[in-house]
Amino acid sequence: MLSENIKINTKNSHQSLENKLILPMKSIHNQESLARLLVIFYSFFGGLEVNINKHIDTAFLPDYADRRKTAALENDLILLKTALPSLASNDDLPEINNHLQALGALYVIEGSTLGGKFISKMVRQQIDLPHVIGLTFFDGYGSDTDTMWQLFKQFMDQPMTADEKDMVIQSANDTFAKFSQWVDKTNTFLVA
Repeated sequence: MLSENIKINTKNSHQSLENKLILPMKSIHNQESLARLLVIFYSFFGGLEVNINKHIDTAFLPDYADRRKTAALENDLILLKTALPSLASNDDLPEINNHLQALGALYVIEGSTLGGKFISKMVRQQIDLPHVIGLTFFDGYGSDTDTMWQLFKQFMDQPMTADEKDMVIQSANDTFAKFSQWVDKTNTFLVA
C-alpha cells in the first residue's frame, strides 16, 4: 500500500525537516514568535498549493478543496497582525508537473495536520495567555484530523503502478527536502 510505503521511504527526509523545525517551535513564547513560524509555513505551503492546484485530479481526490491550508495560515497571520509574505516559487519548490507529483507534495501538507495537533498543544502551554490566537492552521481539522488523515490514506491507496507509486514517493521526498531548504532560507529564529 502506498500510504505505508511512502511513510517508510520518506522517513529520513521527514525527520531532517522535523529536526530543523524543533528550535523554531520551542522558541514560541509569544504571539510574535508564533507569527514568525507561521510565516515560514504560509510562504512555502502557499506556493506549493498554487502548483498543486494546477495538477491535482479532483476526481481522484474529491475533497481536495477542504484540504487547502493557505487560507487557515492567512487567517492566523491576519489575526496576529502580521503582513503576508511572498510565496515560495520556482526553484524553492519541488517539481510538480502532474497529478502524481501533486499527490506526493500534498502528502507532506496533509501530514503536517498530524504534527500540528502536538504543536498546537505545545504552543498553548508555552504562551502564557488566556486565549492563544493564530492556531487555526496547527489545529488542522480539529476533532476530524485523524479521520481526514485516514481518508487521505485511502485515496492514496487506490490502484497505481509501481512507477506511479515511485513518482509519488519521490515527489514527497523532494517536497520535504525543499521545505527543509526553505526553513534554512527563511528561519529568523536564530537571529531574532
